[in-house]
Amino acid sequence: MKRLLGILLLILANGLAAHEMRPAYLDIHEVSDDTYRVVWKVPAAGADLKLKLDVRLSPDCQIVVPTTGQYVSGAIVERSTVSRVGGLAGTEVYIEGLSTTLTDVLFRFKALNGASQLSRISPEHPACIIAAVPGTIELAKTYTILGVEHIWKGIDHLLFVLCLMMVAGTGRKLIATITGFTIAHSVTLVLSTLEIVRLPVAPVEAVIALSIVFMATEIARGDRCSLTHRYPITVSSIFGLLHGFGFAAVLNQIGLPRHEIPLSLLFFNLGVEIGQILFVLAILTGFKLLNSILARLHMVPDLIRVERIAVYATGTLTSYWMIERVANFWA
Repeated sequence: MKRLLGILLLILANGLAAHEMRPAYLDIHEVSDDTYRVVWKVPAAGADLKLKLDVRLSPDCQIVVPTTGQYVSGAIVERSTVSRVGGLAGTEVYIEGLSTTLTDVLFRFKALNGASQLSRISPEHPACIIAAVPGTIELAKTYTILGVEHIWKGIDHLLFVLCLMMVAGTGRKLIATITGFTIAHSVTLVLSTLEIVRLPVAPVEAVIALSIVFMATEIARGDRCSLTHRYPITVSSIFGLLHGFGFAAVLNQIGLPRHEIPLSLLFFNLGVEIGQILFVLAILTGFKLLNSILARLHMVPDLIRVERIAVYATGTLTSYWMIERVANFWA
């Protein structure tokens, strides 16, 4: 089992770079009858290097306060105020340029009566209709999907989980190890998002990469008497605390609806856990099928060498990520 896991580890590690999902964020807040404050946040590598995305509202909207923009924490934030006779309910929000990107847009609309709508606008469907009666069902759906997508797009987190699987093996030990990781990162995700405990993002990301380097090194050594192999639950829990701060950094970039923080936080975390469970089940199912196929073909490949190559590839790749993230301290 552990040797077979090395194959997938090699596939994931080869040529991949760590990915942190950074969607754009559109907030439209009704401040008085038929008048709306618009905040448009677009990911950017600098003040002049933002994604070419623009918001298009109903053509009969009137600009009350012209757009102003500034570069803030890796994004261009534009603010304006618009009005429309009859309000925006039932009208379309279109994101121009979104269909040519890989970026999603998190859209939040808050009505004057306090009701809110939260929707995810994707490149496949770059438009959204503002609901006449916004509710919380869309919020739960959106943040759950964001959580699932984040864990599946976060290659560094998946590599760490895969390393945990290789160390723990199968059965109760695997379940306990993954559970320890889950509980630990859930705790720090909540604490960081609620600003009870905060850590700088750049060092956290560097240490997350270091955690994968450490796990790959332990697997490559093959020392079954090491602390990692004897106490995988403790190791997964300690590093899980750090990964939770990484999840929180992404969630802070996305943004949380001010009046629905507990609910959106709950469903984002739920989405992360669903994505993680699906990943583990996919790995276990995939290698069970692979074992069956190899047995029918009477094939016994030399998986020891493949596992070693995979582990060294992972260690090399994550070492590069770690160096790159440390270099960003002074960027």
